Amino acid sequence: MKRFFVLFLGVAMSIAMVSVGFAKARTIKLAHVVNEQDAFHVCALKFKEVVEQGSDGSLKVTVFPNAKLGDERTLLESLRMGVVDAAIITGGPIVNFMPRFGVFDLPFLFRDPDHAYAVLDGPIGQGLLDEMEGFGWKGLAYGERGFRNLTNSVRPVAVPDDVKGLKIRLMQNPIYVDTFKELGANAVPMAWTEALTALQQRTIDGQENPLNVIVSFKLYESQKHLSLTRHAYAPNVIMMSMATWKKLTPEEQNVVLEGARAGAKANRDLDNEKEEEWMAFLRGQGMEIVEPDLAAFRNAVAPVYEKYGDQFGEGTVQAILDTE
Repeated sequence: MKRFFVLFLGVAMSIAMVSVGFAKARTIKLAHVVNEQDAFHVCALKFKEVVEQGSDGSLKVTVFPNAKLGDERTLLESLRMGVVDAAIITGGPIVNFMPRFGVFDLPFLFRDPDHAYAVLDGPIGQGLLDEMEGFGWKGLAYGERGFRNLTNSVRPVAVPDDVKGLKIRLMQNPIYVDTFKELGANAVPMAWTEALTALQQRTIDGQENPLNVIVSFKLYESQKHLSLTRHAYAPNVIMMSMATWKKLTPEEQNVVLEGARAGAKANRDLDNEKEEEWMAFLRGQGMEIVEPDLAAFRNAVAPVYEKYGDQFGEGTVQAILDTE
């Protein structure tokens, strides 16, 4: 009887330990709004891989692409409420809650990808990630949508005067609108779904977006002129609900940070590796690609800095410009 009792007790303890292990396992719901071919999804899959491997099974990640859990504004609200655990969000919607994040929308702020990465991965970028905690989010790392470029159906754009009179669709972003007004364009804020129809019908002349968007939405069918203006750089943020973050152990938090940083790097690497391929493809589709005089463009939009620069904290803009 005694031997049976000892055996029974051993089995019971084993079951209890397994049950505790299952109880500790946590599923992280990670959402984004684009398709599975997009760099955002590459970022999400790398996050999943690193987190699951690094946590030894205590964390599982389920990825929800294609806006299955809502658009980006909805996702930000869901993160605050703890309904969604993590998300990859572009900068525009964040500005609606956190205006200081709009500093990255200033035109020609970043010289090249390395400059953008130095700012975002340094004290300035980390400071903005830290501020997100006050909004119910844990900012983990910066990926990217990338540098935005100008396309149109009328003429090549090599200098600021070439923009004058062009009817250009923009996001509903006041800095973007003022930037193109300074260049002499007829700035038309418009939802993207409406813009696609307007481009096809030639009720507007052009638009601005990163190369991957120009390719994936087949804008070469209505736009024959591409200028590599790189007039704005759009980061994304891999972020987590603070409610979820606080439930993680310190070890799990470190793994999540590692996953976010690995995802951000995968996102950036894909964009950098694909740029030449995308441009070759667009040339093959008949687009004329121009590399304009960016110094002239920067001079033309100087009034935008005078209007908005002080809104982001004293010295912030200059510190970004001075970053090596």
